[in-house]
Amino acid sequence: MKTRSWLGCIVAIAAGMAMVACASEPHPIDLATTLRLGGARAFAVEAARERVRQSRARLDQDRLAAWPWLAPGIAYRRHDGYLQDIVGDVFDASKHQGSSSLGLQAQVDPGDAWYRVLASRQALRAVEADADAQGRQSLLAAAQGYVELSRAAALVAASGDAVRVASETLRKVENATVAGVASEADAQRARLRHGRVHAAHAKALADHTVASARLAELLRLPPSTLLAPDLREFVPTSLLPPERPLDALVAAALAARPELQRARAAIGEAGARRDGVHMGPWIPSVGASAGAGGIMGGRNGGLGSGGAFGDYGFGVAWRIGPGGIGDRTRVRAADAAVRLAEIERDQAAARITREVVELHSRAAASAGSIGLASSNIVSARRLLAITQGRKDFGFGAVTDVLEAERELAGAQAEGIDEVAAHNQFQWRLWHASGEPLRIPEPPVAGRGP
Repeated sequence: MKTRSWLGCIVAIAAGMAMVACASEPHPIDLATTLRLGGARAFAVEAARERVRQSRARLDQDRLAAWPWLAPGIAYRRHDGYLQDIVGDVFDASKHQGSSSLGLQAQVDPGDAWYRVLASRQALRAVEADADAQGRQSLLAAAQGYVELSRAAALVAASGDAVRVASETLRKVENATVAGVASEADAQRARLRHGRVHAAHAKALADHTVASARLAELLRLPPSTLLAPDLREFVPTSLLPPERPLDALVAAALAARPELQRARAAIGEAGARRDGVHMGPWIPSVGASAGAGGIMGGRNGGLGSGGAFGDYGFGVAWRIGPGGIGDRTRVRAADAAVRLAEIERDQAAARITREVVELHSRAAASAGSIGLASSNIVSARRLLAITQGRKDFGFGAVTDVLEAERELAGAQAEGIDEVAAHNQFQWRLWHASGEPLRIPEPPVAGRGP
């Protein structure tokens, strides 16, 4: 009964693994391809590009607002009934009139128009900086997704190796049990270990599928695509020179981060609007018009007389009161907008400084943890080799072998996690530093980590 139950579990696990493996053919992908797709096809990047186009169109609209416009027109008018003339007499009249004209008109508020264009230029710079920030954020998300995918694939490989070792141990223990060298308890321990590593391997396969689907979503690939990373790239990464001082790194981040460039542009936009509120109302509005056309009409249905006409006009005006000279509410609101933009810039600078300091420290600490994890893997492998080298399965020998297998599997998992964490910190530090990114070349065939 126990044997049937055990065989049933093995068949179920194997069937689940086969379904996962056959659900989709693996598609190889490397870091360079991931970064190129993440930087070009991300939804946030495309949305940021459209916002830049929208901002440029608004700037063009503000520039064109000062230009005159044409006003062609055709009109017909008829009257039947009583009218009052200019001296007050009322009389019965029937008349009609037709006209056509072409006019040139312009109504310009020079102060408002000039400062509005200045503000729109700064707004465009802010949107362009935001597009750069979105591009960097998309690259970071793609790189982190690739690191997580590589971690999941490495755990699949490690757990698969653990399954192979556990299967071999189980075979030896069962043979020793039949020969009377090992006890039934040792066989049960080996079977328990064998089942657990199979379950861990199945979980690793599922985690790989999840990581692949998440990265495929970022890269706008079909979610069912099973991505297979190049594990030769799953090595500790260093994106910035390790000898670079922290103060220099912070200074470079404050100068290069697009978030701060966006904040500075926002201050410029608010300052232009404030100057427009302070100085714009003192510049008068200018209006001009010119038109020419023809008119024809007469009494009742007759055409009567007609001829050409021309109209011309010019004027300047100031606005006093709400929205113009003396409106202190607009001045206070504009001054507050500038101060708010300056506060947001200082807040962004403080956040960026904190990010660089924190990530620099964590990246340095993770580098040391990788060395320790590598030493633990070497020690665990030596321990397993010693325990497997025993000639018999005497008392405690099987327990020692199984414990050594657990130690090696745990050390390998910890090492994989440390490499993944280190690379995540490196990518976050790159993002925080504002440094440009050089997309790496694909690894040379046959080169190992």
